[in-house]
Amino acid sequence: MALLSSKTPSNYRDLLVESTAQVRKLRNQLDDAGYRKNEPIAVIGMSCRFPGGAYTPEAYWALLHDGIDTVEEVPSQRWDVEQYYDEDADAPGKMYTRCGNFIDDIDQFDSHFFDISSQEARSLDPQQRMLLESSYIALENAGLPLFDLQGSATGVFVGLNADDYARRSSRSGDFSQIDAFSMLGSTRGVAAGRIAYVFGFQGPALQLDTTCSSSLLAIHLACQSLRSGESNLALAGGVNVMLSPEVTIGLCKLKALSRDGRCKAFDAIADGYGRGEGCGMVVLKRLSDAVDNQDNILAVIKGSAVNHDGAKRKLTAPNEAAQTAVIRQALMNANVEPAQISYVEAHGTGTALGDSIELLAINKALGKDRSSPLIVGSVKTNIGHLEAAAGVAGLIKVILALQHRQIPPHLHMTAPSLRIPWEQLVVKIPQKLIPWPETDTPRRAGLSSFGMSGTNVHLIIEEAIDISIDEADEAFSTRSQHLLTLSAKNKNALRELAERYQNWLPNTNASLADICFTANTGRSHFTHRHAFMAESKTSLIQQIKAFLLQGDASSERSSRSTAELLSRQEPWSASFLASRQSAADWEVLLFSLKQLYEAGGDINWAGFDRDFPRRIVLLPNYPFQRKRYWFESDSERF
Repeated sequence: MALLSSKTPSNYRDLLVESTAQVRKLRNQLDDAGYRKNEPIAVIGMSCRFPGGAYTPEAYWALLHDGIDTVEEVPSQRWDVEQYYDEDADAPGKMYTRCGNFIDDIDQFDSHFFDISSQEARSLDPQQRMLLESSYIALENAGLPLFDLQGSATGVFVGLNADDYARRSSRSGDFSQIDAFSMLGSTRGVAAGRIAYVFGFQGPALQLDTTCSSSLLAIHLACQSLRSGESNLALAGGVNVMLSPEVTIGLCKLKALSRDGRCKAFDAIADGYGRGEGCGMVVLKRLSDAVDNQDNILAVIKGSAVNHDGAKRKLTAPNEAAQTAVIRQALMNANVEPAQISYVEAHGTGTALGDSIELLAINKALGKDRSSPLIVGSVKTNIGHLEAAAGVAGLIKVILALQHRQIPPHLHMTAPSLRIPWEQLVVKIPQKLIPWPETDTPRRAGLSSFGMSGTNVHLIIEEAIDISIDEADEAFSTRSQHLLTLSAKNKNALRELAERYQNWLPNTNASLADICFTANTGRSHFTHRHAFMAESKTSLIQQIKAFLLQGDASSERSSRSTAELLSRQEPWSASFLASRQSAADWEVLLFSLKQLYEAGGDINWAGFDRDFPRRIVLLPNYPFQRKRYWFESDSERF
C-alpha cells in the first residue's frame, strides 16, 4: 500500500502532513486488525438436552440450583445390564458399573419438520437428529428466523465421537440392510454438514473428535472463524449418546469409570467418572456485530486457547504444565488478569490423578495475587461426563450462573482428596448454592476441557452487560393493541405451541410489547398460522384459550380482498407503514395484518416495528412432533 498519493506535494511541509495522515491511517487499520484478531465473541442463543430432564436452559438451571444428581441404572432399552455386568474389573467382556446419566426418548424425531423421509430418519444416528433439533432451538432462542439465514456465512462446529448407533444396527450381521441412507446416517463426519445442508448455511462445517474436549474445541474454532471473517454467525456444540455396551466395557478395562456412575471430583473416594449423554448448542456472533444488531447477549467469550500435552508417561495421563499453559494463553488472548477470574468450571472428572493435577494447574495459572479464594466446581458431579458434549455442558452452566449471579453446588464432596495439597491452594469448592462474589470488573469465569487424546482447551467467559433501550421504544410499548403471531408446520404443532404460550404467559415478567415483537421478528413463519390481537397479557391468554377450545375448527380466516389489497403493497414500504401507523384507527391496521398473516402473507415485521429493534424475550420453543424411528422392526420396543 503506497504511503503517499500520486499527487506531488508542493513542499516538505505538505509532504510531512500527508505522510503523518497516512501513518495514522495505517496505525488505525493495524489497531483494528489487532482487535479483530482477539475480538470478544457474544453468545446470543443456546439450547440443551441433558440428563435429569434438563431439556431447556431453565430446566438445566433448576437442576443445577437444586443440586440434583441424575445418575440411574442403565435403562433396559440400551443394553442388558445383567448380561454385561461383573464386579470383577478384569472379567473379560464385562463392565463393573451398572449406572450412568441418560436422556429420554432417544428414538424419537420430527422428520417432517426437517423434510426428511421416514426411511432416511430411521437410518439417521440419534446424535444427528438431536443436533438438528438443538441447532434449530438455539437459533430460535437467539431470535434468528431460519429463513433469514439461508445462504449466509454461518459456520457449524460440532464435537462428536460416539458411533454406538452404527455398532448397534450392524450387530445382527445382516449387511443386506446397508443402504445409502444408513451409510450417511451413521457417518460422524456428515453431522455438521447435515446441519448446514438442511438449514442452507454456507460457512465452514466441521465435525471434531478430540475425545472429551471435542465440543469446547468446536467452540474455540468457531470463535476463531468469526474473528477471521470466514463466518459471520456460528453454531457450535457437541453431542453424545450411549446405545451399546462396547465403549463402557472398554473404559472399564482402562479403569476410567466409577463403580457407582458418579463423578466425585476432588473427593477422597474419587474412583473414576460416570458416563453421561446429551446435546448442547450455542449461537455465536462477533461482539461488535451483536451490539450493532442489538441481539440479546447472554454472555461474552473474551478469549480461548488450545494446546496438547505432548510427550508424557502415558497417552491418557494429564499434563500439569500443559494445562497451566493453556489457561495462561487463554488469559493472554482475553487480555484478562488471573485475579479477575472468580470461578473456574473445571474438567473435574473424578479421577484421583486427574483431579490433583488439574487443581495444581489451576492454582499455578490463577492463584497468585488473589484477595479471595478462587471458586472451583464441575457440572459432571450433576449429570456425569458427557464426553464429546462435556465442554458445551460446562459453558451453558457458566452462562446460567453468570446470569443468575449464583454458583451452584458441587456434589459428592464428602471428604477432600488426600492427593491434593489443599494447604498450598487458594481454591474453594462450593458444597451449597452461593452468591457469585461481587467484583470491581465484570464477573468472569474460566472453563476447562481436557481430552483423553491430550488436547486441552480453556475459555474465559464474561457476564453480559445490559444495553439500554432507546426512548423510541416507549411508543411501541404504549400501543393500545399488540399482535402476536404463531405458526407451525402442521395443525397439531400449532395447537401445542399455543398451549405452551398459554402455560408460559402467566409466569413471565416480559411485557406484551416485547413478547409480540420477539415472536413476530424472531421466529420462522410456517404455513399453519394464527394471530392474536390483544391489549394485555390477560386478554391474550383468554384468546389463546378460546382458540384451543375450537378443537378442529378452523381459525378465523381473512377476507381474500383484504389480503389481496395488502399484498399489493409488498414489499412493505417504509412510507406505506408510516402512513398506516399514523392513522387514527390503529386497530384497523392490526386487524388487516392479522388477516393477511393468516392468509399466508409475507410481512416485513422488522420494518413494521422499526421503532422497537430488539428481541429480548426467551419465548416457548417450537413443539417438535416426534415419532419413533429405529433400525429395529416397529414391533420391537426400544
